[in-house]
Amino acid sequence: MLRLILEDFDAKKIAESGQCFRMTCQDDHTVQVIAFGNVLTIYERGENVWDFSCTQKEFDTVWKEYFDLDTDYSGYRGLCLPEDAFLKEALEAGMGIRILRQDPWEMLVSFIISQRKSIPAIRTAVELLCTRFGTPFEYENQTYYAFPTPERIAALSEQELRDCGLGYRAPYVLHAASVFLDTPSLQEYTLSLDELRTALMRIHGVGIKVAECVALFGYHHIEAFPVDVWIQRVVQNIYSGTFPAEYQSAAGILQQYLFCYARERKLKEQ
Repeated sequence: MLRLILEDFDAKKIAESGQCFRMTCQDDHTVQVIAFGNVLTIYERGENVWDFSCTQKEFDTVWKEYFDLDTDYSGYRGLCLPEDAFLKEALEAGMGIRILRQDPWEMLVSFIISQRKSIPAIRTAVELLCTRFGTPFEYENQTYYAFPTPERIAALSEQELRDCGLGYRAPYVLHAASVFLDTPSLQEYTLSLDELRTALMRIHGVGIKVAECVALFGYHHIEAFPVDVWIQRVVQNIYSGTFPAEYQSAAGILQQYLFCYARERKLKEQ
């Protein structure tokens, strides 16, 4: 067990922020995440005090980057315009949220699956996909499953994917595997946001919203700006239809604070 003092980090808020479907709250003070063939349990022990169920070496090589802990998020919050009361409230409420540095392939499949599904339904489908087709590994005498590789997915039938609850999204995931394997640039981090959008939207079933989610949560393009129903309401109700240009350089990070705050407040359409 590794005890860490981490300011501007809140595992529960991150787990509930809709950017990761294999990070779950076990209770109010315990979060578990499965990523990159590892399992991590995080325990909240007090203000800014966290226990990580890993070694210092594993933290340094896996989780420090995964949670983007080398980045000072106060700089992004400093972009808030003095007159923007709503964003200021969202930033205060969302202290501790961070944009995870996740596997692009996992994000691509997860957000294709996410279309017209609730977060619990997405989690269920993703876990079933992993349990049936992911590589098993042991952690604390339990068996867990890594996210299936694109090679493994490409070898499946459409029906096998439908049996995991993917429905009409099954052929999209098969096509995603084919395109991902045939496009080396998607396996790297070299594309600009515009180039990445173009490459992703060649995949059947990937529209602008899914492409922006994958760009932000998989490739860490923090200027990507996913728009769901909550962000659409924020942009319309708070910003009169146009997100401020002053925020564009970190639009994705600010979007995450706004998304969580709007959902928490159940911001209504006007």
